[in-house]
Amino acid sequence: MNDTLPNRYSAKARHFHWTVAALVVLAYALILSTDIFPRDTGIPALLLQSHFWAGIGVLLLAIPRLIERLRHTPPSVSPPLHPKLELLSRLTHWALYAFLFAQPLLGIATVWLSDGAIPIPGTSLAIPSPFGVLPHWGHSLESIHKTLGTVFYYVIGLHIAAVVWHQFVRRDNLLKRMW
Repeated sequence: MNDTLPNRYSAKARHFHWTVAALVVLAYALILSTDIFPRDTGIPALLLQSHFWAGIGVLLLAIPRLIERLRHTPPSVSPPLHPKLELLSRLTHWALYAFLFAQPLLGIATVWLSDGAIPIPGTSLAIPSPFGVLPHWGHSLESIHKTLGTVFYYVIGLHIAAVVWHQFVRRDNLLKRMW
């Protein structure tokens, strides 16, 4: 059975897209929830740790997602976009891919440099930092990680706004390709 129609992304691509999107939403929800609970309850630490592992999930799925994207030409939007809109679309998508790699990698580096190791939940094991503990660098990377996270609220918002515009104003097949 062929799961790829000429006007639709492959089943793998759709799966990666929606799973990564869910993990990104989860990562944001977890980190934003840390301020809701008092620190002495331990809940913020659990939420932060869960945020970290949601980010690792994003990174682990971003790799095969990018490979799938590079192996298959995206189905065309019908009717075709104006060349300037097509360029803006491509730039936004590559910015999203950069985010899917940069954010988790910055998070990993931040933990390594700040704490010296990444603890593995449910075990007494940890992945040691290849760089040692450099708190100043860890703090600097954490600042970049937070700033990039804020910037990408807007890039993600632009992506969602474009989908809504395509679906309800332009009425093309953009959303149907990923559904």
